[in-house]
Amino acid sequence: MDPTDTQRSIDAVWRTESPKVVAALVRMVRDLDLAEELAQDALVTALERWPASGVPDNPGAWLMAAAKNRAIDHLRRHQLLARKHAQIAQELEGLHDELHEAREAAFDDDIGDDLLRLIFVACHPLLSMEARVALTLRLLCGLGTDEIARAFLVPEATVAQRIVRAKRTLGESEAAFEVPRREELPERLSAVLGVVYLVFNEGYAATAGDDWMRPALCAEALRLGRLLVQLAPTEAEAFGLLALMELQAARAAARIGPSGEPVLLQDQDRTRWDHAAIERGLAALAQAERLPARGGPYALQAAIAACHARAASVEATDWVRIVALYDALLAQSASPVVALNRAVAVSMRAGPAEALALVDALADAPVLRHYHLLPAVRGDLLHKLGRHEEARDAFERAAAMTRNERERELLSARARASAQAGADAGG
Repeated sequence: MDPTDTQRSIDAVWRTESPKVVAALVRMVRDLDLAEELAQDALVTALERWPASGVPDNPGAWLMAAAKNRAIDHLRRHQLLARKHAQIAQELEGLHDELHEAREAAFDDDIGDDLLRLIFVACHPLLSMEARVALTLRLLCGLGTDEIARAFLVPEATVAQRIVRAKRTLGESEAAFEVPRREELPERLSAVLGVVYLVFNEGYAATAGDDWMRPALCAEALRLGRLLVQLAPTEAEAFGLLALMELQAARAAARIGPSGEPVLLQDQDRTRWDHAAIERGLAALAQAERLPARGGPYALQAAIAACHARAASVEATDWVRIVALYDALLAQSASPVVALNRAVAVSMRAGPAEALALVDALADAPVLRHYHLLPAVRGDLLHKLGRHEEARDAFERAAAMTRNERERELLSARARASAQAGADAGG
C-alpha cells in the first residue's frame, strides 16, 4: 500500500477506534491522562509498523491489544496499592474470584456496553454539567476541543479549561471511577443524553475537514441511543433523542451530492430518504409521547423532524406546527440557536421579511457572534428579498467563519449566485 494511503487508513482507524481504546484503558488504569497517553503509544506503534507490514485485517482489535499490553506493562512496573493491584492483576490475568465475577455481572446487567459505561462514569455528579459533557465528548467520543467548542458555542480555551479541571477533579476522587449503580443512573442520564446528541450532531454536520458528514459518528450515536432506551425504558427524553436521531439520519443519503457536496433540505430528493429509519423514528417518538414527562427538548425536536419526514415536499410541510413546536422549545430554554431555527420556519410560514426582523434581533447575541449559520440564514433571507449585494456579503461572511471545506464551498457558491443575481437585476 502507498505510504499516503496507509497514513489515511491509520487516521481513519484511529478516529473510529480511539474512543473505545481510551474507554477500555480508563477502566484498567483509572487515570484519564494515562489512558490517553497509553492509547497514543499504541498509535505510535501502528505508525511505525503498519507502513511496512500493512494495515491488519482487524486494525481496531490490533490497537486495542497493543494499548492493553502497554497498560499491563505500566501496572506491573508501578506498584499500586496492594488491594487495587491485586484486583486489577486478577482481571488482567483472568484469575477472577467470585466477588469480582459477581460485580462484573451486575455491572454488565446494568449498562452492558464498554463505551456507554465509561460515558456514565465520566458524567460524574462531582462535575458541572458542562464539564461532564465536554470531558466525555473529548475522551470517549473522539471530538477535538474545537469541535466541542462549536457545539457549546463557547471559546476553545474555555472547553480546554473545563476538560483539565474535570480530569483533575476525577483524579482527586477515589470513588470517581466506580461504575454507577442502577439507582444512580438517572442523575447522570441528562448529561449522557447530551453527549450522545452532540456526537450525532458532529456526525451530521462536521465542524471541520473535507467531508460534510461523518457517518461513523452518526452510527455510533444511534447505537448508543438504542442502548439507552433499553437501559431507561421509562424515560421519555431517551426515546425523544432516539427518535430525533433516526429521523435526521434518514436524510443522510440525500444530504450529499455525487461529488460529496452538501444538498440542502429544499433540494433533497425525498425518495432517497430511508423510510425504514423514518418508521423507527416515528415509533420512538410515539413512545416518548406516551410516557410521563413528555415534551422535553429532544422530543420536541423529534416532533419537528417528524413534520419534515411526513411531508412530500418543502411546500407541503406543516410550517405552522413547526413554528409552534419551536415556540415550545423556546419556552423551555431561551436559546438563540433555537430562535434562529424558529426564524427559518417563520420565513417559510410568513415570508422572508418577517423572518429577517427576527434574525436581525439576534445579531448581538454573544453565543452567535462566531456562529456561521447566523449570516448564512440572513444571506438566504436577503437573497429572497432581492437584496442581492447584502446577501452576497452575508454569505461571504458565513463562508469565512466555517471550518468545514464543503460548507465553505456551498456558502461561497451562494455568494456568487447572489452577486450574479444582483448583476442581472441591475442590467
